[in-house]
Order: sequence, then structure tokens, then C-alpha cells
Amino acid sequence: MSVSRSSWRASRRRLLSMCAGSAAGLAAGRLPVRAASPARQDAAPANATLFQNVLIFDGMRPERSAPSNVLVRDGLIDTISEEPVDAPAGARVIEGNGATLMPGMIDAHWHTMLAEIPVAELFSADIGYVDLIAGRGATRTLMQGFTSVRDMAGPSFGLKRAIDEGVLPGPRIFPSGAIISQTSGHGDFRKRMEVPGHTPSYGERINAGVIADGPDEVLRATREQLMLGASQIKLATSGGIISDHDPIDVVEFSLPEIAAAVGAAADWGTYVAVHAFTPRAVQRSLEAGVRCIDHGQLMDDATARMIAEKDAWLSLQPFIDDPSLRNPEEPNPEKSAIVSQVTDTAYALAKKYGLKVAWGTDILFSPAAAAKHGAHVAVMSRWYTPAEVLIMVTSMNADLLALSGPRNPYPGVLGRVEEGAYADLLLVDGNPLENLELFTTPETSLLVIMKDGIVHKG
Repeated sequence: MSVSRSSWRASRRRLLSMCAGSAAGLAAGRLPVRAASPARQDAAPANATLFQNVLIFDGMRPERSAPSNVLVRDGLIDTISEEPVDAPAGARVIEGNGATLMPGMIDAHWHTMLAEIPVAELFSADIGYVDLIAGRGATRTLMQGFTSVRDMAGPSFGLKRAIDEGVLPGPRIFPSGAIISQTSGHGDFRKRMEVPGHTPSYGERINAGVIADGPDEVLRATREQLMLGASQIKLATSGGIISDHDPIDVVEFSLPEIAAAVGAAADWGTYVAVHAFTPRAVQRSLEAGVRCIDHGQLMDDATARMIAEKDAWLSLQPFIDDPSLRNPEEPNPEKSAIVSQVTDTAYALAKKYGLKVAWGTDILFSPAAAAKHGAHVAVMSRWYTPAEVLIMVTSMNADLLALSGPRNPYPGVLGRVEEGAYADLLLVDGNPLENLELFTTPETSLLVIMKDGIVHKG
């Protein structure tokens, strides 16, 4: 059954009204009370915020609007107008003074649980400590202007729930759950002394990765991640950089194994994304029905053409030998160098064939690298115009998130400034359509950070 956007907005407002009634019940002591988070105590008490005199980059067109006014109500963009808009009683009013209002940015290849903790700590520390480090990192992610992330491996289900419930501020998380890997694959982090045999490693026990061999085991592993709440499935079909035992040129999983995951995900209305660097790995994945290739830096012309023919996504990361982007915690710099040498070629092929390119960072195991999240946006001017980059990190990435269909945990409109969309917004001091370097200094350049209508900075 199709639902019109106006009906969807009305239903959401009725739900919020019911929640307000529940809040009154809490005050009267009729229901259990959960303390509000500090971030939400600082938020505006009203359900409405009015941005006045802003120049809008809507996430789709490569220019800014005339001076406009934007009313946010109940977590949604309610009204956009060049004419004056009346502020509802009690609304917060933010004078834009000609600053740029744009959608919150989206990282299509992020690791919420893994970005800020050194790899040695990840596989030895108590999981409670890992959770707390990840929670702090999630707040930092939001405060750099990233209001949504596609989590591409890690035990992020609990953190996603905490953010959604307002326990702490952070981005919307589209979780993959554990990366599914074959024995000896990119997600097999056992030590050589633990082989032969398969005693579940610590990484498996915390659901960071799952080892599966044969179509039946892959089928079970896929269904388990869907049961836990995965919005999409992540498989490794080639060797990787951070994994010690599989060279990048290795092809992983047979065609029937990949197809088993694709079929199980399709039965749930969603898709499989694969970690794949090489032509053979990418082509085998596409033959099995994979919808999104993550990485792909070593692809050749025929592989890029095949991605276009299959109408698949390429989630490509700006892996280059740039000191400002270098990860000081990189576990295998020799492997990283192999990939960085061909990234220019990968972007050139993507542009040649007009591929649907998503943007992501794949930052791992380094708080220093994670603190430079916005620098990975700025470096994209090496291959694209600022307008093309901003469209990629907003509406295009949002289109990829929507590929999860009924498994989409946030089925509203993301990555766009339009009436009825989620109010995930940034007010930028300057014109990012001319200067992507603004995102390297979020503490001064981002005047307002709003997610779901809540002002987290402003």
C-alpha cells in the first residue's frame, strides 16, 4: 500500500503528539521515568525551530537558493519559503545572516564501533569499555556534521538503540552487524596458533565478524544478522588491508556462497554489500547479484563497465598517500600503499562509466584519524567539483541508504532540504559549494548542527 508524504507526515505528528501525552504521564508519576540525556536537556524546549535568512543548498542542485526561511516542526522540515514565515509560539528562532543551510552529511562506509579504538584494544578490552569509546566517538561524529552513517561491520546494534532512544547524541546508524567472512578471509582475525579448528574468536563472540564456509553456513550467518537488525549485509569477497593473513589479490567466497547471502537478504527486502578490491572479486560478486561494491580500487576497465551494466553502486573511499589523511594506527602500511597508488584510476573509471558513486571514509582504529572526518570530504576536490562532492555526501548517499527497503530503520527522506524531509541540517559559516575546506574546521565552520529537529550545536 502506498502512503503519500503528507499522510506520512501527519501520522508522524500524531505519534509525536501521543509521545507528548506519555511525557505528561511521566510527570504525573504514572509511568517509569528515564532521565533525559545532557544533550537533550540543552536542546530547545519547543518542537519548532525557524531558520531565517539562510541560503539553502538542498542536496540536489549545484547552487544555493535566494535568501529563505525554513521552519522545522516535530523533527521534520515543515515549510521552506522566500517569504517571511511566522514562528510558532515558543519556537526557537535562528538568524542565519546569509549562512548556508544544507543537509547533514552521510558517511556510507563508517565503522561506529571500530573507528576510535586501537585494534589491540578492540580484541582484548572488556566489551563495556569498547562500547563507551564507541559512544564517545558517535557523539564526535555527529559534532563533525555527520548525521547518518552506514555502519559496514561491527557490533553496533546496542549503540544504535541508545542513540535512537536519546541516551546519548550520535548519528543515525544503518547497521550491517558482523562482517561475514570465509575461513582465512578478511574477517578471520584468529591467530595462526589457533588453527586448525574453529573455536570462536573474541571478534566472533562480540559479533564483530562471523566465519562461514559453504552456502549453508553463509545462509545461517546472513539470517542471524538480519534477525539482530541489520539494514544491509556485509560480506568480504577479496583480501583486505587490516587483515594479516589474506593478501589483497585473494578472491574469497565461491559464487554459490555469495549467492546464498544475496538470496537471503533479498527475501528480507534488502541487499548485500561486499568488501572487494580486485576485478575477479568484484565481477564474481556482481554475478551473484551483489548490489554494492565497497572499495573496488583495483578494478579495471571491464570491471567498471560491468558495474555500470549491473546498475550497482560503487562505495569508493579516498584512499591516497596524503599525510593529512594518513592513519597513524594503520596496521599494514604496505597493503595500504598498494591501494592508494590506484585510487586515482578508480575514480577516473567511475567517472568514465557514470557509476553511482557513494562516499565514505572507512576510518579504523584511530581517534586521531576519526577527528579528521571532514578532511576526507575536502580531499574529494581532487576528482570532483565541490558541488558534485556535496551532492554525493548528501542526497546520493541517502539514495544508497534507501536501498535497504523495508529494513530501512529511518524510512523518511534523508540527505535533502525539502518539505517533509527529516530535519537533519547544518548551518555553515560560508559557502561549501566553493570551499570544501570548511568541513576540516567543524568547530568554527558549523554554526548549527541539527538532527531530527533537535539542535545539538547552535
